[in-house]
Amino acid sequence: MTQANKAQAFKNMHTTQNPVVLYNIWDAGGAKTIVDAGSKAVATGSWSIAAAHGFDDGEAMPLEFVLQIVERIVASVDVPVTVDFEGGYAVSPEDVAKNALMMIKAGAVGINFEDQVVQGDGLYDIEQQTTRLKAIRHTADSMDLPLFINARTDLFLGSDPKTHSSLVDEAIEREAAYSAAGADGFFIPGLTDTALIAKITAATSLPVNVMAMGDIKTSADIAHVGVSRLSYGPGPYFNATSDLKERYSAI
Repeated sequence: MTQANKAQAFKNMHTTQNPVVLYNIWDAGGAKTIVDAGSKAVATGSWSIAAAHGFDDGEAMPLEFVLQIVERIVASVDVPVTVDFEGGYAVSPEDVAKNALMMIKAGAVGINFEDQVVQGDGLYDIEQQTTRLKAIRHTADSMDLPLFINARTDLFLGSDPKTHSSLVDEAIEREAAYSAAGADGFFIPGLTDTALIAKITAATSLPVNVMAMGDIKTSADIAHVGVSRLSYGPGPYFNATSDLKERYSAI
């Protein structure tokens, strides 16, 4: 398939009837392994890629290094590849768009793009983040690529679950703005209360992505609440390194 065909195929995988499951990997070997196991798409995880190469998460790893890894992953599998783009490795819309263009040229057909201020405090306000999203959308359109932009909000990740119900309205507001700016999906990592997830999916138009955390372990755990995508974040890396340590310790 062409890159554009892969992008469209990836978009079509996002359905509430059969949520796409993305078991996030960090290198070409991992990508080939999960594709051989039956995965129809590959997703990277920023924490996992960084840790696997001796860096901290949060754009501490040089973008040029990330792009090399993405190129190897794309060259190693014949399925859609979506990349954890973090905050775009830049602040200004112009620089974010330039970096998105390099990610597209590396072969990605999708990106996660988060609204937290990486290496800073808090979240971008809605106007700032929508401007950044629009710049990415314009760049992808100029390349005739239906890039799947998974707009991630960090309202819930790392915050007290007791506050999550009070954040739902802002999440819905952000989804509407991100959708209007050209996003294709809405990612709400950290939210594990299925009743609150259902409230968001009922009030939003974009396919909703949740992360496997807490009681959410498989697609069966979220199939009834209108979610279209389940990803595993750094979980697979934790499992792999834990297994490696145990096997060495048993020698």
